[in-house]
Parts: sequence; C-alpha cells; structure tokens
Amino acid sequence: MSALKRVLVTGGLGYIGSHVVVSLLLTAKFLPIVLDNCHNAYPESLRRCAEIARDELGPNAPQPILHNVDLRDTKAIEGVFEQYKNDGGIWAVIHLAALKAVGESSEIPLSYYQVNVAGSICLLETMRKFNCNNIVFSSSATVYGAPKTIPIPESSPVAPESVYGRTKAMVEDVIHDTSRVIAKEESDQFRAVSVRYFNPAGAHPSGKLGEEPRGKPGNLLPLLAQMASGREKSQLKVFGTDFPTPDGTCVRDYLHIMDLAHGHILALEALLVPSSDPSSIFGKVNTSTEGFFRAFNLGKGKGMSVLNMIEAMRKATGFDYKYEIVGRRTGDVPDLTADPALAEKELGFVANENLETMCRDLWNFQTRHPNGYSSASA
Repeated sequence: MSALKRVLVTGGLGYIGSHVVVSLLLTAKFLPIVLDNCHNAYPESLRRCAEIARDELGPNAPQPILHNVDLRDTKAIEGVFEQYKNDGGIWAVIHLAALKAVGESSEIPLSYYQVNVAGSICLLETMRKFNCNNIVFSSSATVYGAPKTIPIPESSPVAPESVYGRTKAMVEDVIHDTSRVIAKEESDQFRAVSVRYFNPAGAHPSGKLGEEPRGKPGNLLPLLAQMASGREKSQLKVFGTDFPTPDGTCVRDYLHIMDLAHGHILALEALLVPSSDPSSIFGKVNTSTEGFFRAFNLGKGKGMSVLNMIEAMRKATGFDYKYEIVGRRTGDVPDLTADPALAEKELGFVANENLETMCRDLWNFQTRHPNGYSSASA
C-alpha cells in the first residue's frame, strides 16, 4: 500500500468524483484520499467504489480514505495533509469540489465565488505549504461562453457568460498564475492540467455507482431517469426553443462518465512524465514565462440537443416524456460541442462510449436504485 501514490480527490463522493475515485483504484497505482463535505453527495458512494475495486482486483485491492472536510476550512485541509506528511505525503490533487448549477449560480453568486474560488485558493495555499506540486483541475466548457467556432478548440477565447463559468475561469487563472510565478521565481515546478469537460452522462457499468445528488437533479439525464422511474414527479421543462440550433434547443456534447473519469487518469499520468522528457505535455510550453500549465477539452466531439436527449432516454426507458417549453435560463448558451483533438493527441484521450450506452447504464443504475443508494435492489 505504501508504494501507491496518494492522490487527494476533492469532491470525491460526487457523481464525477466517485467515478474518478473508482478509476484511480482500478489502476492499482494510486491511493485516493477523498475530501468531501457531503453537501451534495453521500458517503455510500465511496463504499461502492471500494466494492467495485475488490470485485475487479480481489480482496487486497486498495481502499479509498474519506475525510469529511469543507474546502473553505484551511485548518482542516492542512490537518489532512499533515496526517500523511511523514509517510510520503500527498503526491497530487484532483480538484473537483464545487457548486455546479449554471442557473443557480446567477441567483446566489456570492456562494459560488466563496465555494469555487475562495475554496480553491485555500486548497492551493495548503498544497504549497506541504510541497504538493501536481494538480488536475475540474474546469468546464462553460469557460468558453458562446464561442464563435463549433466544435470548440482550446484556443477559443475564455469568455464565460455565467457566474459558474466565471468561477471556473478564475480558478484556472489562479492556478496558471501560481505555476507561472513559481517557475519564474523559485525555479520549481507547480504542474497543472485543467480539464475542461463537457456533459458527463451514464453510470458505472456494474450499476453500483451513478449520479445520486441530494434533492432534485440539476442535470437533464438523471432528471429524466428519475421521472421514468416515478421518483421525480415534477413537470419536465425545456428551457428555450429559440436557440440557433437545428431544433431550437440547446446543444451539448455528452460523454460517458467512465470516459471522463479515464480522462482524469490520463491527465494525472501526464504529470508523472518528467518535464525534460520529449513526450511531456509541457515540452512545447515556454515554462520560464508560462509555468507548467495546460488545458484540455474532454468531450466526444458530437453535439446532441435537449430534444435529442429526451428521445434517447425515451428509447432507453420506454417512458413517454411530456414536457413544457419555457423561457431560456440565464447563462445558457446555444452550443457547447468539444473539439477533443488536442486531448487525443497529447493525452491519448478518446471518448469511446456512445449515447445508447450512456442512457442504458444510467437507466440500469436508476432501476437498481429507485429511491437512491439506500434502496438498492441488487
């Protein structure tokens, strides 16, 4: 166990976080140390991660460790780093913890800046204090705002139109500035990869792990799954049919959650490569002025509209969805479809799973857990 590299995963109980944790475990190279305040997730997800790891690797599979800590509590974060300081320390951080609803972010902006930006600064300060110099940051396609070029390359201007998107762009800037200053003034390396992801969907193929938020789901697909199972009784609303898209509804780039989780592993493994190695992702960066910072899109490169997704879930579930068309939400942009070519070229990232598999795995998780993790049918 001591040979494994410890990776702190903030927000590791959440939908994306738990699938990243299980992917880390299955490499048998990394030991995930999970930091989460359980605001929008359940500790049960971590037990499922451990169970899946034992199923696939045997009884001696590495097991994740949970610390119930709020990202804004600097002393508590320092306590976690202190705990491992004399036993190899924490090698890297995968930073996912954040408030994440685009619409809500315009209603409670101070909460979003406090959690997403101030919380990230607390984390970065602690990393520096304990000489932890590798980070994979969970960014978002929303940093691009309403880009002119579709599919969106990483060279597109960062011009977020929502509070949520602005918090992600700000944290990217903070990380980049931190890396830049350290490279210039300390001749040291603070190595960072920002993964700008698009719309994750689906669940672990075992059906043991999936999206289980507290309260009503904020994302379209889990909402559709809960409606089909009878768990969610509210009216389905389609926010706007007047966007400049083929059917007038928003277009998004959906990728399977396990593909997205694998993208995090690839980013982490890229940080293992020495900067002097010709294959390093920092090889073509002027690190003396720009630091050790890269940003990559994680998407499938294929856009699907809201109505496309409703139809896909109808096919997967057999449920006849009825919906009401209402006005646009603040911050929604017409089309966010990735150009994933750079991530494929430099990280080896390819989102292989198709839409049918995403919907099938999501529905499998929902039917096994009609009322959440506590109601598992198998």
